[in-house]
Amino acid sequence: MATDSWINETLYAAWGQRFRVKRELARVQSDFQDIVVFESETHGRVMLLDGVVQITEGDEFVYQEMITHVPILAHGAAKRVLIIGAGDGGVLKRVLQHRGVGKAVMVEIDGEVVRLSKEFLPSIGGNAWGDPRAEVIIGDGIDYVRVAPAESFDVIIVDSTDPIGVGEVLFTDEFYANAARILSPRGLIVNQCGVPFMQAEELHETSRRRAKSFPDNWAYVAAVPTYVGGFMTLGWAAKDASCRAVATDEIRRRAEASGVLGTTRYWTPEIHTGAFNLPPYIAENLPGA
Repeated sequence: MATDSWINETLYAAWGQRFRVKRELARVQSDFQDIVVFESETHGRVMLLDGVVQITEGDEFVYQEMITHVPILAHGAAKRVLIIGAGDGGVLKRVLQHRGVGKAVMVEIDGEVVRLSKEFLPSIGGNAWGDPRAEVIIGDGIDYVRVAPAESFDVIIVDSTDPIGVGEVLFTDEFYANAARILSPRGLIVNQCGVPFMQAEELHETSRRRAKSFPDNWAYVAAVPTYVGGFMTLGWAAKDASCRAVATDEIRRRAEASGVLGTTRYWTPEIHTGAFNLPPYIAENLPGA
């Protein structure tokens, strides 16, 4: 249906952004959240969950590349990757770009997000849905992590909403403790921690919780235009601090061997290592900084 209307994002009470809508494609109330997909004038197709922008075709590559390639290449030998959330398929697609990954399990609680993404945002997941290395589970990531065998994954990527509503349980002490249990000895976990200029408490609190279960606890940044307010932070927690200290040349070598070097639009080996050098206003929210 063609429209001449605007959609306002409602993430912040006193500040936000709006998109001019060319066409509304879907509006669904799932068992968990309100989902809207529309075609915008500026960012291609856009998905909102409960009024908050989750992904746009225009700049999804920034977030997806950084939340995926950084942990996998920092680990250096990841074969088993667990994805929690990320129902649009973009993280799954980029995980499977790595030749060394033999198994990628994606656990998304809301099947409607997957269905609508396949129908209206097919370029984001691409062919990942049919890759034989992929296992897509519609279920609760908390339950999955609670019962998964010890040391069964090398990397965990949590691509969730903010720690309110359906995403809140993915930021608890129990979740991080179970994540540490199911990660291999050099295992690590990353998750989105919001825009610290507007959500400093989110970064501080989630970092404090991660530090209870992981010896190396930090964050890195990505500049995602849609996530207004400056840098987006991605929380980092690792069992082995050497993963974060890998030099740029070694990251480049790993990226070339994995098959992702030269395929990205945002991530580079230099951006990878530089992203961990945080501005003081962000670093001050991390325990021990």
